[in-house]
Amino acid sequence: MSPRSGSLSVAQIGYLVGILTLLPVGFLLAAASAAATPSPTPTRPAFGEGVTVIATRFDLSVAESPGSVAVVGGESLELAPSPALDDTLRQIPGFTLFRRAGSRTANPTTHGVSLRGIGGSGAGRTAVLWDGVPLTDPFGGWAYWSRVPRAAVDHVEVLRGGGSDLYGSGGLGGVVRLFRREGDGTAARVEASMGSQATPEVSGYGRVRSGGWGVEASGEYFRTDGYVLVDPSERGAVDTEAGSRHGTGELAVTRRLGERSRAFVRGSLFDEDRKNGTPEQVNDTALRQASGGVDWSLGAGHLSARVYTIDQDYHQTFSTIAADRASERLNRTQAVAARGSGGTVESRWSAGRHQLAAGAELRAVSGENDEVAIAATTRTPSRVVGRQRTAGLFLEDRLGLGSRASLTLGLRGDTWKNYDARRSTGTAAPVDLESRSESALSPRAAFVVSPAARWTLIASGYRGFRAPTLNELYRSFRVGNVQTQANESLEAERLTGFDGGVRLSASDRLSARATAFHMIVDDPVANVTVSSTPALIERQRRNLGRTRSRGVEVDVEWRPARVLSVRAGYLFVDARVRSFSTDPSLEGRFVPQVARHAGSVQLRADGRLGRAWLQTRWNGEQFDDDQNQLRLAPFVTFDGRVERRLVRGVAAFAAAENLGGVRYDIGRTPTRTIGPPRSFRFGLTFDR
Repeated sequence: MSPRSGSLSVAQIGYLVGILTLLPVGFLLAAASAAATPSPTPTRPAFGEGVTVIATRFDLSVAESPGSVAVVGGESLELAPSPALDDTLRQIPGFTLFRRAGSRTANPTTHGVSLRGIGGSGAGRTAVLWDGVPLTDPFGGWAYWSRVPRAAVDHVEVLRGGGSDLYGSGGLGGVVRLFRREGDGTAARVEASMGSQATPEVSGYGRVRSGGWGVEASGEYFRTDGYVLVDPSERGAVDTEAGSRHGTGELAVTRRLGERSRAFVRGSLFDEDRKNGTPEQVNDTALRQASGGVDWSLGAGHLSARVYTIDQDYHQTFSTIAADRASERLNRTQAVAARGSGGTVESRWSAGRHQLAAGAELRAVSGENDEVAIAATTRTPSRVVGRQRTAGLFLEDRLGLGSRASLTLGLRGDTWKNYDARRSTGTAAPVDLESRSESALSPRAAFVVSPAARWTLIASGYRGFRAPTLNELYRSFRVGNVQTQANESLEAERLTGFDGGVRLSASDRLSARATAFHMIVDDPVANVTVSSTPALIERQRRNLGRTRSRGVEVDVEWRPARVLSVRAGYLFVDARVRSFSTDPSLEGRFVPQVARHAGSVQLRADGRLGRAWLQTRWNGEQFDDDQNQLRLAPFVTFDGRVERRLVRGVAAFAAAENLGGVRYDIGRTPTRTIGPPRSFRFGLTFDR
């Protein structure tokens, strides 16, 4: 049977049935042993605050985790100079969106996350979850970072390296999990500010509890005039500011079911408008989501379930810009409607030296893209519709090997299908497109050992996959004078990776970690150049043979004094095309949108009267295209924030971004576009 046949073998079917059986059985065993088996007590992690469950489904400290995990804690989020969550997460070297631009001014279709130099993609190769529910767009796979009210976020956990064994298609290159604020009683946090580029923002969170019931509300409003993206030496009359405005709100009702158990229902609304740098290029999004879930703990067992449904409308316009950038002509409009729904269920329990987890996930998406191609004298409508269905089941076993070692084995099976796809153009009859289906097994094995009290060694191997999105299969787009065509024949990406690392806790004040990695991606979806002229660069999404990403990441945390802490990170990655039979000239070239070197340093000071934060980020050279012709130069930026307490619960702050006013590259299309200029923000925070 072909590995891409879309059907499962007898052995695979037996594995999936076994997991479905283990889900309820495991939880019942845990309930029966609740009185005899104490709940595990998490230890203090070496990096960040709290425990992490991202690299495994169990409550483990970062030091015990079998994966490379970075934690961005509450104070790091609160003191971040930027009001955008994705900008804050860039303090983790290797965390990038499709391009260098941030979510405040970049088109939302470029907001997919890449880690470890696995390669940029608008769809993203990293799963992004908000309280266990996907934050990614159901049609395109990119993340709407502004959907999340920052005031409601407690901390963020980032797994670097394959996560498909637990999180399926979205976790090919890693996982980002955002956790909500939790607690008993009444609580509130509000941040409001005004800044450069006419940028007002307010983000708030509130919680009220009475008895076992609770109500949580959060919301955010943000607007900015933005800045002109095109380099001053290349600007023309057509170039205007790229700005954005968004509003988001969430309301949840929760019910306590016990000391560590809860149920909830939640509804959210999101609305966004963007200007994309010229008068004719705009886009807007309206999104509605409902979700619910339960977390039920009893002794050594835990059951978690989530269900959600999402409804979204997205509109965008594209234009052709004159060579002298003095004028533009509208050439295409798009209206995308997408509907998605899904659910997950997971059971965890302990049995002797084993910690076991099993789970299942289902997801269904339908979408339609209505376009109008606009020529000088004609308007040609077209329409593409399609559906996608995915299902996955996983099993994980963490075996304790004495007090200093553990072995983690995991396996997940997934199947997905694209079907009911049709295309129509003009007045012609609709044409049915070929249905496609595939399946994948994603195993993981990890060994963790502490040969000495302060040393931990880790070795792991894993496989992962990512199915192409409806957007990649059926929707084309244009950026500047670069036109990228969809490809309905795309196949899934497959990853094979190996990690080896060492962690050192030299003292209570100094910790360090280094991880070497080697990852191979077969059939990565890439934007491949088909033709190039001064007026237009034509590209198409294609499966780009094989790429390799290898390198090392280093994290250091130092607390030289009680009121001072320093965190630093560095990533070296060599990401290249290893083989591509369709165009051998690309072999050996660097993977686009990947910097060979990236680093960051954060300095935080906490005093009796206030707090201060200073950070610097460094990105090395990278390329904007598959042929390595469009170079993006390296850059260094500095950001900072100081906060002074006024009265109890109230503080005033001042924040600055790009303090050096560096004019750095974010893209070449082939016109040079640049990052945001120096900016300032002043505001107030309220905490209760």
